[in-house]
Amino acid sequence: IFLRFGPVGYAPYCADRLRRTVANGVRGEPPSWLELQATKSKKPLVISVTMMDGRNISMPVDSASTSKEVCQMLSQKVKLQDTFGFSLYIALYDKVWSLGSGREHVMDSISQCEQEVKKKGGQEQHAPWRLYFRKEIFAPWHDCSQDNVSTDLIYRQVVRGLKYGEYQCEKEEDYVALVAKHFYVQFGSDMSMENTRTVIKECINSKLLEAKSEEKWIQMVNTAHAQSDKVKAEVVDYARQKWSMLFSKFFEVAKLSGPPLPKSKFICAINSMGITFLDEREKNLLVLSYPELTGVNTIRWVGHQLMFDGLVSCCLVIHNYNLVAMFLAGLIQRSQYAVALQEVNRLDDRTFLSFKKAELIFLIKDDEFSVARGWLKGKNERTGEIGAVPADAVLILPTLTKPTNEVLSLISLSPDQRKTIIDNTVKGTITERVAPSTLKDFSVEYFRQPIKDVNRQVISKNAAPEKLWANSREPIRQPLLKRLVGNPDLSPLACQYMGDYPTRQVQSPLELTDQIFGPPAENEEFRDEIYCQIMKQMTSNNNRYSVEQGWQLLWLCCGLFPPSNSLVKHAQRFIETRKREPLATNCLQRLQAARRMEPRKLPPHQVEVDAIQQDSTQIFHKIYFPNDTQEIFEVATNTKIKDLVQTIANKLMLSSADGFSLFVKTPDKVLSLNETDYIFDSLRQITDWSRRAKRVNQAGSPVNVSYTVYFMRKLWFSIVPGRDVEADLIFHYPQELPKYLRGYHRCTKEEMVMLGALLFRVKVDNDKTQFPMIPRMLKDLVPNDQLKAMSADEWKKHIVAEYNKQTGTNVEQAVIGFLKIIYKWPTFGCAFFDVKQTSEPSFPDIVRIAISKQGITIIHPKTKDILAVHPYNKIANWCSGSTYFHMTVGNLVRGNKILCETSLGYKMDDLLTSYVNMYLNEKREQRRNQHFD
Repeated sequence: IFLRFGPVGYAPYCADRLRRTVANGVRGEPPSWLELQATKSKKPLVISVTMMDGRNISMPVDSASTSKEVCQMLSQKVKLQDTFGFSLYIALYDKVWSLGSGREHVMDSISQCEQEVKKKGGQEQHAPWRLYFRKEIFAPWHDCSQDNVSTDLIYRQVVRGLKYGEYQCEKEEDYVALVAKHFYVQFGSDMSMENTRTVIKECINSKLLEAKSEEKWIQMVNTAHAQSDKVKAEVVDYARQKWSMLFSKFFEVAKLSGPPLPKSKFICAINSMGITFLDEREKNLLVLSYPELTGVNTIRWVGHQLMFDGLVSCCLVIHNYNLVAMFLAGLIQRSQYAVALQEVNRLDDRTFLSFKKAELIFLIKDDEFSVARGWLKGKNERTGEIGAVPADAVLILPTLTKPTNEVLSLISLSPDQRKTIIDNTVKGTITERVAPSTLKDFSVEYFRQPIKDVNRQVISKNAAPEKLWANSREPIRQPLLKRLVGNPDLSPLACQYMGDYPTRQVQSPLELTDQIFGPPAENEEFRDEIYCQIMKQMTSNNNRYSVEQGWQLLWLCCGLFPPSNSLVKHAQRFIETRKREPLATNCLQRLQAARRMEPRKLPPHQVEVDAIQQDSTQIFHKIYFPNDTQEIFEVATNTKIKDLVQTIANKLMLSSADGFSLFVKTPDKVLSLNETDYIFDSLRQITDWSRRAKRVNQAGSPVNVSYTVYFMRKLWFSIVPGRDVEADLIFHYPQELPKYLRGYHRCTKEEMVMLGALLFRVKVDNDKTQFPMIPRMLKDLVPNDQLKAMSADEWKKHIVAEYNKQTGTNVEQAVIGFLKIIYKWPTFGCAFFDVKQTSEPSFPDIVRIAISKQGITIIHPKTKDILAVHPYNKIANWCSGSTYFHMTVGNLVRGNKILCETSLGYKMDDLLTSYVNMYLNEKREQRRNQHFD
């Protein structure tokens, strides 16, 4: 009534605003600057929302407008039919958060943005907030064919997310496939360099372009060019499955009861795949697929909270009951799978389906039997028989894919059986909490006596004696083990890493782990001391951060070396009684593995420290190949070079791993790794050497050393081109081609023409329009010392003629053909080194040394004449240094010395040693076989 008698202009305006507020609820923030300006003019508010396809859509709103209303208006404007899961987002600076599609007030979020800008000294009217309309969550049954507008918007969102690094692929080929699909969407089959460059700029983020050139991306995308009428749908389905966590609704939850979890408060993510519980660092604590949920039951309401009951009897406070319930109901409605809750045996009547408890039943929805009367039609997975199934005898599973046997067996448990399992778990947990094992018993026999602290006794006369086996904030001034008392090489570094007492010196985690694990890696007698210091600081420690750091140290320690026989059972018990800790099980496995392997020789590598600091017990390393490709391989702390070589060979489906090796390329050198060493010890040794060398040059300042790991053929034997095509394509061709083009081999003009035609085919395949480019491509087709043997036009004429003879040859066959020609040459597979020799007056000063399976060949670098051949059985010894390589041929008394000046002596030495060892191993194997024969 009061509003009716207000001023003419304001009465209806205020009445309408009051009506809207009553309808949409109370606001949580003060009015924004925008609202105040609109109120003065009594004009409607207009906001702009950015769509994922780049459009900006303006629409009127008021102070009571909710995200649901805005989403509905947007959907109508763009004719979006499948509206589920689309939400309104707001961004300020680099922060983006979802307003959902429910009762969240849009102007509240805008007001928060203005307040944030004001806190930073800005003006509210200049707040740079932005609104977006995006897909937030998929329904488990999402179908791209239902709505082309929906598919297009999600597709554009994925492409945009790829560009800005929001969505990331583990493998490079996945990026390439997605870009190739985007190419087809944008340009169809119109393959051109400019079009490819355009789609790469639209999809590939700057970090990936820095790692690999734009030209390389263009080449890969053109090779993988996709053609399909359902390209957008394929991209959307890929995103839905690959990045399900990025299409989730997130809620803060608290556990009220259920199985033990490391924390009681955490984050719940609901998406199309299931429900995931995460800690504040986004580490998964528990993952439940929808088949693992019996349902969502409202036990009691507490404000906006409710209890959620899962299959594992995990009761949680959760905010979005309706979403989970809708997903479960929708999946059950669409499901074709059920599990038998009881046995039904009706062999006397074939109308009924017989089945045993826990068996999987495929549901047939042809309306033959009445669901309303409690009957379903099903097929027994075991017997293949079809018949009527009582609805109360089975549980329809909320899934669109066949459930696992684990889920089926868990569902078939009775409530009492399930309760027994949970009770036993909880009892075990209680036992762990009450009596975790300590080093108290071990300390009685092996620890030194506690140091008497006079100051401590004066301050508190009744102070308890120091417990050497329990956590202490006091620095450990002496080693714990009495046999090490007085040793100056050990200090309380474990405590510094864990943060148990302050230190002014700022050190990186790697510097600390180097100082902690360096001495015990070199000296076995220090190893027990490090284990004891770590376990001591983790005992009775109420500082959660410190305990987590302690587990990181213990994880690293268990991967380096085992404790002694006297300590190992105490260490095992220490870990076993703390199994609720995330790293406990993995530490126990590593401890047991360490007892079966040789100890590591060096402290942890940077990669290992980085991994465990990010709570990752899996370590992945990128391996590069000679054909400019790379793959990611899992590398454990106890992985040896030979194990990784075999793993890579198996992954690439090579016929044999023999002759292959790992190489590390640093800014200074390329070094082959010894197959008997641990991978991380080798990497550590090489990078440390480079770091020390650089530090000398840079006056001791901290130095980072970049390195790349390559997998290549090292020893060339038993190679027949065409027998192992994968090895030919990935290794033999890319490794031999540069040697040929550098002019290391002696060959005829006819051979060079044939090889030039094959190399041209490798580059252009069947594209004859590239013939005019041959003169410009000669440096990639002909040895560089033979380019002037004919004019460019003559080379072109001969290469084209030979190319035309190769009708029906594809790129792969051209590669094999190239190898089959050079395979016949005596210098095939050689490693070449140009050195200065000072021992043989009849030889030129600069000679070319070729190392191969036959031995060492000395070649004239200009004429390519063979000056000398030295088989391995004639080489008495050899040595190398940073500037030389020396070798004795004959015997040690009367042998001829070959003295060479070169900076690559280390490579020659290593290669010579590897070939000699190969022959020695063959001889040992032959003797062994003769012995058994």
